[in-house]
Amino acid sequence: MTKKREIKSWLMDMDGVLVREEHPIPGAAEFIARLGELGLPFLVLTNNSIYTRRDLAARLALSGLTVPEDSIWTSALATADFLDDQRPGGTAFVIGESGLTTALHAAGYTLTERDPDYVVLGETRTYSFERISQAIRLVVAGARFIATNPDPTGPTPDGPLPATGSVAALISRATGVAPYFVGKPNPLMMRSALNAIDAHSETSAMVGDRMETDVVSGLEAGMHTVLVLTGSTQREEAERFPFRPSRIVDSIADLLPEIG
Repeated sequence: MTKKREIKSWLMDMDGVLVREEHPIPGAAEFIARLGELGLPFLVLTNNSIYTRRDLAARLALSGLTVPEDSIWTSALATADFLDDQRPGGTAFVIGESGLTTALHAAGYTLTERDPDYVVLGETRTYSFERISQAIRLVVAGARFIATNPDPTGPTPDGPLPATGSVAALISRATGVAPYFVGKPNPLMMRSALNAIDAHSETSAMVGDRMETDVVSGLEAGMHTVLVLTGSTQREEAERFPFRPSRIVDSIADLLPEIG
């Protein structure tokens, strides 16, 4: 394991770290409350681009977790931040829901179906074949292709559903153009989150439940990384990866003593 650092800021995944199937993970509420009491900057991260910050804060509240809106960071916000940096005041054709469209509007982007600078693909509950076809035509015509995250499926009570990564693959196969994925495991999402709370990677930790997204993006961003075993990854599975987290703990509750 890597040398111990002084952690002044915390990033943490939502599903599998704080909640599981909308039920709070023991210790999560206390961890969030303690960060607030100490005034330590933190962000709750999610690759899901469907919901706005307000939506997610309300959903977490229903699970018993009090998280301020400005302490939530989504792949939609990271995508809007990236596009604002790349091409300020640009235009986009968007497949997605309010989390993505609201973030792009707030960044000064105009949504259009005619000659956009970008085709931006995000999560949606119902993918329209008509809009996917339109996205394909726009990419073929020269629009740059961006996707909020590469997750191939999303969980539901009835089983997995195709998500952004799967639809991106469809568009790529039809156009021959690969998208640029902004969300995890791209360390760009970590960098944008750190910038949002004016934090430095050397004194920040990323807490996640997935080696292939949370841990690797935290490592590549230069952060201390913590794998919790309350989500998708078991301890023996973590050992199969060519990289290691800084620490492995049973749950976020184990980190409570370390924040004072």
